Amino acid sequence: MSLPAGFRYVDHLGFTVPDLAEAVAFFTEALGAEELYRSARGPDADFMTEHFAVPADARLELVMLRMPPNLNVELFQWHSEDQRREFPRHCDFGGHHLCFAVEDVDEAITHLEAHGARVLGGTKEVGPDSPVVAGNRWTYLQAPWGLLLELVDRSRVQNPPPLVGPADWTSPSLTGKDL
Repeated sequence: MSLPAGFRYVDHLGFTVPDLAEAVAFFTEALGAEELYRSARGPDADFMTEHFAVPADARLELVMLRMPPNLNVELFQWHSEDQRREFPRHCDFGGHHLCFAVEDVDEAITHLEAHGARVLGGTKEVGPDSPVVAGNRWTYLQAPWGLLLELVDRSRVQNPPPLVGPADWTSPSLTGKDL
């Protein structure tokens, strides 16, 4: 299946964080991300309001990270007198989470807890009421600053749907060893 209008692939996703240094440390130390570059912009009332839909006094710092084999993550720390500081809950408009496929949910939980993440409710397993993904083990956590994370192990699913993407994402050339 091809994408419409010349779209090629997802390039990155971005998250606004309250403390850029803390978030970068978590992504690099706990999740193995590599820092690609940093940038800053603003304040610039005309540019920022027109191009980012933020208050005129807003300024930003950002770090672009590479998370092998297939994800770039852009972290922003914004500064503005008119900044809202509460995270949307999962059920709120704008709610979001970042999910990682893992080999062992329990081992990944232990690792992320050692880096300050907090488990929400423990590990669950999808039952026969959802037969397409029955056997899927998963849990939600919160990063130290509140970002919702999910861990999922689909190794017990009998015939999983093609959720992750092309099979070549797991090839040795894309596991980070050759990047």
